[in-house]
Amino acid sequence: MKKYLDYLWPIIGLVAVVWSVDLLWEKLKTEAGTDAAIQALLEQGNLWDNIKIVAIRIGQKIGLISPDAFLHAALATLVAYAALAWYDRIALIHIGKEKGISWPYISLCSFVTYALSHNIGASVFSGGMVRFRAYTAKGLTAAEVAVLVALCSFTFAFGTILLLGLVLVIEPEILRPLTRLSTRFAIGDQTARLIGFGMLGFVVLYTLGSWLKFKPFKIGKFELIYPRLPIVARQYLAAPLELAGAAGIIYFALPDQGNPGFMIVLGAFLLSFSAGLLSQVPGGVGVMEAVFLAVMPGVPAPAVFAALLIWRLFYLILPLVVSLPVVLAFERSQLKKHKLAVAVAQADAKARSADPPIV
Repeated sequence: MKKYLDYLWPIIGLVAVVWSVDLLWEKLKTEAGTDAAIQALLEQGNLWDNIKIVAIRIGQKIGLISPDAFLHAALATLVAYAALAWYDRIALIHIGKEKGISWPYISLCSFVTYALSHNIGASVFSGGMVRFRAYTAKGLTAAEVAVLVALCSFTFAFGTILLLGLVLVIEPEILRPLTRLSTRFAIGDQTARLIGFGMLGFVVLYTLGSWLKFKPFKIGKFELIYPRLPIVARQYLAAPLELAGAAGIIYFALPDQGNPGFMIVLGAFLLSFSAGLLSQVPGGVGVMEAVFLAVMPGVPAPAVFAALLIWRLFYLILPLVVSLPVVLAFERSQLKKHKLAVAVAQADAKARSADPPIV
């Protein structure tokens, strides 16, 4: 079985790459085809014509953004992905496996993990697969990788609860415009602020559990250890930093006229991105546009679309493009190692069989 699995993983990696390329092309067509006339041209044209149409259309949208906004958005992207790598580092420290795994290796693994999971969706499968392959190669067990994946996911959720709680306490009116999307948001500013305090209360309780050193949760031989204060302290820094960086891409790409401020942009991002993840809509296509247009009626719709396009280019599409060769290179190196190990084992077995028997 192990022999077949050694060849199965590279095949899975290749399938993920092909699937990602197809998804990337569909996403670019979706971004370009927001106009009905352009959509009709895309449906009628051949592949080469469609590539030119998509390139021209996206170029027109990008042309609305100033060079300074591009620079700031790029820096915000670097901050976000550096914080995502910190997620993995925090989880490795928690399970006591950080030694022997370098920061560059962690950063590359994290980058590929989130580039795939953010675009493909089903992050437990796509992100978990990358981490399993990368960290088992460094000696981690499947159970340890599962704990790592779970803690990284919780760190993101922790940051979302913390920042969204702050947004609702400071800017509870952010939910008012969303009543046009769903009557569930018609709860009033006071109730919104109470929900925000409730979220912050959860953060406090989680921190208290670490301070009180809750005992590990055991299921048979499996032991789940409650994160200690040094881990929680790192989560307080890493999670908000990543989310603020991701939201900052949109904030910097928006025009000054009608810009509602960073807290509103952050709140809209947290609401829309979380909804996209829960619905498993890759990149939150459609969800983010609806939320941002509702929350920021003072910003022209083309400017909102352009800002979200910049976000998708920097946070989703470019990382996906860069990560695909990394996946192929890693699987190729693992396959070479497997073939070398098989050759060495065969040579060793042949040498032993050739030795004269000891009388």
